[in-house]
Amino acid sequence: MVGTGGPVATFSVWDYVVFAGTIIGAAGIGLFQAIRTRKESSSEEFLLGGRQMSAVPVAMSLTASFMSGITVIGTPTEAYRFGAAFWLFGFAYAIMSAITAEIFVPLFYRLGITSAYEYLELRFSQPVRIIGTSMYIIQTALYTGLVIYAPALALNQITGLDLWGVLVATGAVCILYCTLGGLKAVIWTDVMQMVIMLAGFLAVIARGAVLQGGLGKIWEDAGQGGRLEAFDFDPDPLKRHTFWTIVIGGSVMWVSIYSINQSQVQRYISCKTLGHAKMSLYVNMVGLWLTVSLAMLSGLTMYSIYKKCDPLLNGDITTYDQLLPYLVMDILADYPGIPGLFVAAAYSGTLSTVSSSINALVAVTMEDLIAPVFKHLTQKQTSWLNMGLSVFFGAVCIGMAGAASLMGSVLQAALSVFGMISGPLLGLYLLGMFFRTPNSIGGLVGMVVGLVLTLWVGIGAQVYPPTAEKTNPLPVSTAGCNNTMGEDYTTATTLFPVCVSVRPPLADSWYSLSYLYFSLLGTLITVVTGLLVSMATGGCKQTKLSPDLFVKKSDLLCFSWCTESKVGYSVNTCSCCIATK
Repeated sequence: MVGTGGPVATFSVWDYVVFAGTIIGAAGIGLFQAIRTRKESSSEEFLLGGRQMSAVPVAMSLTASFMSGITVIGTPTEAYRFGAAFWLFGFAYAIMSAITAEIFVPLFYRLGITSAYEYLELRFSQPVRIIGTSMYIIQTALYTGLVIYAPALALNQITGLDLWGVLVATGAVCILYCTLGGLKAVIWTDVMQMVIMLAGFLAVIARGAVLQGGLGKIWEDAGQGGRLEAFDFDPDPLKRHTFWTIVIGGSVMWVSIYSINQSQVQRYISCKTLGHAKMSLYVNMVGLWLTVSLAMLSGLTMYSIYKKCDPLLNGDITTYDQLLPYLVMDILADYPGIPGLFVAAAYSGTLSTVSSSINALVAVTMEDLIAPVFKHLTQKQTSWLNMGLSVFFGAVCIGMAGAASLMGSVLQAALSVFGMISGPLLGLYLLGMFFRTPNSIGGLVGMVVGLVLTLWVGIGAQVYPPTAEKTNPLPVSTAGCNNTMGEDYTTATTLFPVCVSVRPPLADSWYSLSYLYFSLLGTLITVVTGLLVSMATGGCKQTKLSPDLFVKKSDLLCFSWCTESKVGYSVNTCSCCIATK
């Protein structure tokens, strides 16, 4: 009987067929794009799709690239364990989309850059650019390792697919279509994978509703289990999820992910006009709302089914990150191919994130590290370097998957990685875009101080995890299990296993800071320190800084769609879309 514990079915032949078809389809898109654009083999075509992409596919790609396998597996688990507070990220997505579209996109589009970190050299100096690029490479390799490892681990233990086989297959497929097809292949593959991810969630919700007697019953169970109490206005910065940590801290974190992360910047500057670039972010916002809503509904469905028999406490799984794959095999095994669709959904999320990461890593390495040193590379040499770097970074990301096994809850760990490194980087960009005083010394010192503090609190939180009092896990039960391994009881579980028995005084204060505030902390420290050090060292002495390096009033709320406003043209009729050669 569903929801009462015990072993579940494994993959059928049809599940393997659906799963394999997804992978072959993804690789096929890469090959198709490679064949279609083989005569347009320039670096700009490979890295930016020839700057000819339109808003909707780019928007779906923006959504898919961070709605990874971690989202497919981690977000429903979040709803099951902590309730619907994660839904409040809808506010953060709206704030992030507006800030990125109205402040960052016009500036990057106007400058006609390939790497987001080119800006750091134009505004500060080459050493600042190289450090910014290096931070991005480290962050992306860590995050991508987590993205590959987490779904592979969960799927391995539930479906029997070999763990390292899944890891290597993921890397190999991504390397194939990144190497052959470039950004166009990545974007169109993301579109396909986005559809598959949403279909996987819908399959879980629909089957769960049939089993439980409708969505109304699922909602009622969630309310009785305390899962619908989303609005907690407690200002305590140590509580994991409150209205303030999500709306304020979450907004800054997502701004740092979308506005300056090369994986995202590369997508929206590939658009044919500034209007398309801005619109892609607003369409992406709707995509994020839809995805997180379906993921949360999947989690509430999961709670309704397992409200009286928690699979972890019952010994059916070994970590909560296996909960959704366990549910799928429990409720959908009677429908051949449907579990395969779900696994394809989680795997598609992984593929889209890994492929975008590889493509972005190639772009920043070429533009920021290789091109400034080797200035006379031929077109053919550049193309071979792009392909070689795709293979190299694919291998690095597979290797980093091993390190990811040490990082606790996948969803929180993934967002923590971004908070720790992207926060100081965002502060550096804000320093350059909004203030004329900061110089390269101030920017560098500010970023280093911000990075040291965020790494201190972030690593401290991994070693000394916050207590249940701060993370607020909701009660789960084993009262209705058929094969309970021990006495029936109801309990609240902690987020991480406590690694260290003796907790220092900082463990329940500084190290318990909500992970969503890591990015805000890094941003504020970088801006304040950068301004103070710049003023102490004489301010910015560059007298010829282009006004294009700063945010302009004309950037805001411009939606010119004129086709002439491509990078490299100056068009008087749509002044806010001007990009001079």
